[in-house]
Amino acid sequence: MGIVAGLDSSPDFTRIVVCDSDTGAVLRQGYAPHPVEDPEGGGRPSDVDPQAWLLSLGEAAGGGLLEGVQAIGVSAQANTVVPLDAQGNTVRPALVGGDKRAQVAGADLVDALGGREAWARAVGCVPQAPHPVTKLRWLARTEPENAARTAVLLQAHDWLVWQLLGRPVRRTTDRGGASGTGYWSAATGGYRPDLVELALGHHAMLPEVIGPADAAGTTPEGLLISAGTGETQAAAFGLGIGLGDAVVSLGASGSVMAVHSEPLVDPSGMITALADATGMHLPVVTTLNAVRTLRGAAELLGVPDLESLSELATESTPGAHGLVLLPYLEGERTPHLPHTAGTLAGLRRESMRPEHLARAAFEGMLCGLADALDVLRGRGVDVRRVFLLGAAAELPAVQAAAPALFGTQVVVPQPADYGAIGAARQAAWALGVSRGTLDARTPPPWQGAVAQVLEPGEELAVGQAVRQQFVSVREQTHPGAFHA
Repeated sequence: MGIVAGLDSSPDFTRIVVCDSDTGAVLRQGYAPHPVEDPEGGGRPSDVDPQAWLLSLGEAAGGGLLEGVQAIGVSAQANTVVPLDAQGNTVRPALVGGDKRAQVAGADLVDALGGREAWARAVGCVPQAPHPVTKLRWLARTEPENAARTAVLLQAHDWLVWQLLGRPVRRTTDRGGASGTGYWSAATGGYRPDLVELALGHHAMLPEVIGPADAAGTTPEGLLISAGTGETQAAAFGLGIGLGDAVVSLGASGSVMAVHSEPLVDPSGMITALADATGMHLPVVTTLNAVRTLRGAAELLGVPDLESLSELATESTPGAHGLVLLPYLEGERTPHLPHTAGTLAGLRRESMRPEHLARAAFEGMLCGLADALDVLRGRGVDVRRVFLLGAAAELPAVQAAAPALFGTQVVVPQPADYGAIGAARQAAWALGVSRGTLDARTPPPWQGAVAQVLEPGEELAVGQAVRQQFVSVREQTHPGAFHA
């Protein structure tokens, strides 16, 4: 038996789990918020000093948390750029998250390469504001001196691994993290340096992409550090999903991802072709409107929270007495309707009641995510069960409607930091391979997440009728939206 640790450096905090390397049982945990200040009070800043991540890591690991640990894996927030100069110093604070400053830069890049399809075929994604390649274009246009000094490009987990190893000459990443940059292709397994030059204006050094079970290195104290990966890939690995599984994540926006055996090239650009942390592929489809749809409905109806909205919705019946909400409140990415607005259809005197609007909000959100699932299914991705993540997954109105609307078994895992657990599992894999006790092609078979399993059962036909009602309104309002 060995002891391994996984650390998850999210946008707001660092969480560390220490696990039994054979079973995955969590032995102890640590937590610390990131010491990030936002003096203007405008929410999460788009510029972050990476030292904040190290300070948080050190605090989370306090009290001897890592005593006896033999290997560490790192999961960190995706869509980050840590620009370094030739000496390895940060040129400027890291660019993180969905930085809205970069929206125009994304459109510039799409045009510069010849459109959305050209990008989808080149690297499996179309540049959006969050993508590192887009942030590089913004940097070149707005901070040309900093862009000129940038010699090395790392992401958050790359930088943390490099720091843990004592800043060696060799810098590494994994295929999961690399696949979200916009300048590495999961289909070819290689970088596109020309796209870095297109965005930044010149070449920069990129980290070596190592295999899922490879070690990035060993500290002078003999602690093995695994490849690390992005937060999405780590969470999927921590959940233990495999072929036939999809994950629907309910945040303000929504995402649907599934394990697939090959990369998907989607000319429409709706699918982002990520690699996973095991050697497989993780196509992702994003919707802009998930829980924000519920929050908007709660505000409109004057109910205090989502639990109250869920309770109100359960007073209605499937189909919400004919009310259909197309929840495109922020425009939409799936389907590609960036400038549209939401639509409420089917208003009749008998349907104009609070409980029916509440029900329509839940059904609209879930039908929008079912549309995203169908994008994957339409490209040959097998979906036999859906893991439902996020605080809203616990709401009774979600659990009652999701299996029938998705048309499959729904699994609601107990809340846990699956990103940190996935990072620890990667550390156990690399440790086992280094000792010759595990195969580099087969990760350790850790116990799966404790979960509630929901079946569509007798509600399937009703749910599919509700779904068809939604599709009909969508096609009438936005004809050909999924075929344009």
